[in-house]
Amino acid sequence: MLLLVAALAGACLSLMRPPPASAATDNSFVTRCGIRFCLDGEEYYVAGANAYDLFTFGSGSGDTETQYMDKERIDAHMARMRDDGVDVVRLWMFSHESWHGFEKSEGVYDEQQFALFDYVIESARSHGLRLMPVFENYWEAYGGIDTRLGWEGLSGGQPARAAFFDKDRCPGCFTSYKNYVSHALNRTNHYSGVKYKDDPTIFAWDLMNEPRYEGQSDEENVEGTTLRAWVDEMGAFVKEIDPNHLLGAGIEGHGTQYGFGGDEGNPFVHLQQSPYLDFTSAHPYPTEYWADLTLDETKELVRAWITDSHEKVGKPFFMGEFNVHNVDRAAWWSEIYADFEAAGGDGSAF
Repeated sequence: MLLLVAALAGACLSLMRPPPASAATDNSFVTRCGIRFCLDGEEYYVAGANAYDLFTFGSGSGDTETQYMDKERIDAHMARMRDDGVDVVRLWMFSHESWHGFEKSEGVYDEQQFALFDYVIESARSHGLRLMPVFENYWEAYGGIDTRLGWEGLSGGQPARAAFFDKDRCPGCFTSYKNYVSHALNRTNHYSGVKYKDDPTIFAWDLMNEPRYEGQSDEENVEGTTLRAWVDEMGAFVKEIDPNHLLGAGIEGHGTQYGFGGDEGNPFVHLQQSPYLDFTSAHPYPTEYWADLTLDETKELVRAWITDSHEKVGKPFFMGEFNVHNVDRAAWWSEIYADFEAAGGDGSAF
């Protein structure tokens, strides 16, 4: 089934874009031109996938090149995605856990883990794929911002983890996040000799997986003032180090105005109007119990995001995550992607 839906995603979006150029010969960065992504002066539409756990492919111990990382498994996964028509892969570049952790304790960056990620980039390049690494996680998986709060003596969990985005409550959270991002962007890949910030294999960066400033006040839930300030500060920080790559916020796109989820301190339009973000994002899971949308309602939702992204925010729309369950998945995927293309969507990652 996964191969089927992968093929559907690739087939639907490949209709509207030229075949992906080989990354081995393509040294161009993907850019934004108005409400579209562009590559070498031509509009570029993304057929993407999430393969969040590529950073765990290997034993996580032993010799770096032959045991800690599993190069054969990484290459095989890249090859399958390429053959299914995928050209951009969204994945995690964060973990505070002891196994495959990038930053297991504050300010201590694991060389073996970054060496594995070097190979992930190298493999993507050799297979003609681009990557969209995510710097940190709002949720508890792999430690997330709860770990950074713990380093500062603060509690995590929902909604206490909102303190991460409040500079008055957790100035150290701002510092530790910036230090990690700086380390990653300035890292030199030990295979290619190219710094991450200079590598066109990277399609874009996501500031965080699904950030929100929720449950702090009714006004914040709607206006998103605090999270917008965090996005502006971190976006400016990233762009100062790395002006080459696109940048997104990684939000879910929930909101009462869309009839999908609620107001969570991360409003789709206001947050993504930040001058440091290059595209908008949303993560529709319409068949979850809390969403319970029909196929037609889902198409209306996605069209509303595309319209607001293009007309109100003035940027491309990237559907950063998407899936359904307990329905005829092939039918849903075919209709959603056909409608996504007809509405002028710019890219997605199932």
